[in-house]
Formats: sequence, C-alpha cells, structure tokens
Amino acid sequence: MALNEVTRDEMQKAVAQLREALHSHQQWHGALIRTLVCKLPPDKRDTHPEAHKECRFGQWFYSDAPVKLRAHPGFIAMGEEHHRMHRLARDLLIAANAGGATPTLDFDNFANSLDRLRLEIAALERELEDSLFNRDNLTGAITRFGILPTLREQQELVKRHAQQCCVVMMDLDNFKQVNDMYGHLAGDRVLAASTKYLIGHLRPYDKVFRYGGEEFLLCLPYIDLANGRDRVASLGEGLAALEIDIGEGGPVHISGSFGITLLDPQLPVETSIDRADKAMDAAKAAGRHCVKIWEPALS
Repeated sequence: MALNEVTRDEMQKAVAQLREALHSHQQWHGALIRTLVCKLPPDKRDTHPEAHKECRFGQWFYSDAPVKLRAHPGFIAMGEEHHRMHRLARDLLIAANAGGATPTLDFDNFANSLDRLRLEIAALERELEDSLFNRDNLTGAITRFGILPTLREQQELVKRHAQQCCVVMMDLDNFKQVNDMYGHLAGDRVLAASTKYLIGHLRPYDKVFRYGGEEFLLCLPYIDLANGRDRVASLGEGLAALEIDIGEGGPVHISGSFGITLLDPQLPVETSIDRADKAMDAAKAAGRHCVKIWEPALS
C-alpha cells in the first residue's frame, strides 16, 4: 500500500494513534518488569495465548488502526514483532510464576524483540510524518525538498555497497495544451492521476518527487542502467495508455518524456540530477514519449 492513498486527516489520526499506542505499550512494559523483579502474580491477560491482542497496543493494532494502513509493510512488520515479543514475555512470566529462575537467554531474546519492535514503531512513525509533512497535496508525490537528502543517502549506499541507483527526470508531454483546452482543474486531475499511476507501478522503495509543475524526479535504487531504462520505458507505455477522467470533455491520454542516468558516487548529486534533466530534454527533442539515457555528448 502506498501512503499517498491515505488522506491527510487519516495520516494525522494514524500518527496520533500510533503515539498513544506506543505510550500504552511502554506502560505495559513497565508493569511487566515490575512483575518479574518483584515476583508478583502475572496478569492473566499476559499469559493468555492471545496476549498480543489483549494489551492496549494490540487492541489498537487489531481493531482501531486505520484500514488503509493495514497492508503497509511497516505496519505488518510491526505486528509480527509485537506478536513475537508477547510470546517471549508469556514464556518469561510462566517460568517466573512457577518459581524458577529467569533464563538469561530467554530474557535477552525478549529484550532484543522489544528493541526491534521499538525500531519498527519508530520507522513507521517517521514514514507517516514524512508523508504528512513532505508530500505534495495535489499529487501525493514527495516535495522537491526531499530530493537532495534522499539522493545523498542513496549515494552513500552506492559507495559502501557497490549497488547502483538510477535517477530519472520525467516531463508530461504537452501538458500546457491540457490546461489550455480543458482548464486548470482538468490539468490538476491529470497531474494527480499520472502521479498515482507512477507510484502504483513502482517498487515500494522507489520514490517519486514533484520537481516542479509537470516535471517529476524518480529515484530507483538497486537497479542498473539497462534494467532501469527498461523499467522506465514500460512505465511510460503504461502511462500513455492510461485513460484519465477529467470530467466534462471525456477522458484524456498523456505521455511522458524520460531522461535517465546512474547516480554518480563521486560527484555532487546535483550533477546526476542535471544529467537526467539533459537526457529528458533529449527525449523531448526526439519527439517526446520516449526514454533517453544520459551520455557525455549531452553535456
């Protein structure tokens, strides 16, 4: 599930609920440690086979969390770790209640699971906040302010792991004609539908930024130039075939001109952006609706 499908109000509610659920979880953890240290009788809900659904965090996760969030990979990973942690906590409580010593390995496994859960919660919260504050309201794409930090982060990964990352510039062809013929509301619908298509047909970790107007920048990590070019070409064909409902005037079609280059690990990321931009200009000069790879002759 792409977070651009979640409305701003739903996103704000999800962030608030997640923080409240985390607070409840921290209280539960404090009570659990008190039970173990003071050798108190355990809460029956914590020794129940479905204990992960009994705590207040679990009640939120399984009942109150926004439906649109449930298919998100981060939400699923958080739930799996929460379930695992409760299973380990249950084993600790049962062993302690039987009067035996708490096995060091069992407690370490519980503590490690707890740390992983906190990391999953923090990662999801950060992603929700990024989507809330750094998304273009019209298209759902990330704003251009996120481009440089993202590409610099990818550049460090390229340096360390010898992976490759493609940078793509895209311009919607003849977009001005849509505005002139059908009006700006129709143009907005074209922008929103085009971006939704791009996001929906890329990998979960690919990123789409609104560079300005009808121009977009795509960051495609873990892919070489040849496969990146093929993927972008397929994306362009699908976009051109898309029927976009603009209301009165019937559906319209729009294509894109794409320029692609590898993210250079040694040069400033702005250089890679400029190269993708020059390749996009070459695609437009070649008749639009095509993909061009940057080469030194374009400089």
